[in-house]
Amino acid sequence: MMAKIPVAVIGVGYLGKYHAEKYAASPKAELVAVVDVDGARASEIAAQLGTTALRDYRELFGKVRCASIAVPTRYHHEVAKKILAQGIDALVEKPLAMDFSQGQELVEVARQHNSILQVGHLERFNPAIRRLEGVIHDPKFVECHRLAPFIERGTDVDVVLDLMIHDIDVIASLVRSPVKRVESVGVPVLTEKPDIANARITFANGCIANVTASRVSLKRERKVRFFQPDAYISIDYDQRRAQIFHKPAPGATWLDIKYETIEIKEGDALADEIDSFLDCVESRATPLVSGSEGLLALEIASMISAQLQPGAIA
Repeated sequence: MMAKIPVAVIGVGYLGKYHAEKYAASPKAELVAVVDVDGARASEIAAQLGTTALRDYRELFGKVRCASIAVPTRYHHEVAKKILAQGIDALVEKPLAMDFSQGQELVEVARQHNSILQVGHLERFNPAIRRLEGVIHDPKFVECHRLAPFIERGTDVDVVLDLMIHDIDVIASLVRSPVKRVESVGVPVLTEKPDIANARITFANGCIANVTASRVSLKRERKVRFFQPDAYISIDYDQRRAQIFHKPAPGATWLDIKYETIEIKEGDALADEIDSFLDCVESRATPLVSGSEGLLALEIASMISAQLQPGAIA
């Protein structure tokens, strides 16, 4: 039987707590410690999961093979750089860093030290996306809405890095073409940074994605629609339901349109993400969402965010 992989979670706020729970439940991992600058919070989570509480992540050096980094985004670069430089594999929550240059440096540090770097773009492990990866190909237009009521968590960055980057990553992974142009607009509503934004992303292959994200909505909605030459595909992340309308064969009538609804009720995206990360730590395979893929999403998001700055010209 394979030895358990010693692992830690750095930052056990809202998301980090879930990471710690998944590791504690995994037969592949040994949760060596949880780390948080809030010592009381670290002790609370450690007591619940039967592990050690630490306040300084540097105490992990030499004790773990990998770690999840779920600290606030503004600390991703500082913490991940030191972890990766120790040869410790890292699963960094999204976005990879505050800006493209920081992300580039993390990818380079991981390369230099032969460390696995995975980025926590959780929607890639959403059962609906995994199920339809083979159906979605050559999309020409993508319409996406990610709307959420306001909560304070995540507001250290704008809505593009907070929410929209989920969809940017999914779309970029499916379109597989360089970005030619972005046109975007955003408005601060409850914070000093844009809380609602819309971006029109034009890819070099001609595909256009119209992406809207809001963290000041009255209701929650997470939907993406793909239009491609042979089908229209609609995915409702929250309902875990997809609808596919297939174009009729040549000579058939519109009454021959094939329609199917796929209910995807099973699956735990975070457990799957962490399980995949542990497999990569063991096998040294490239993660599904590698540092380079996280960097691409960050680059597109940064292009959009730059246009939302006061005085920016699209």
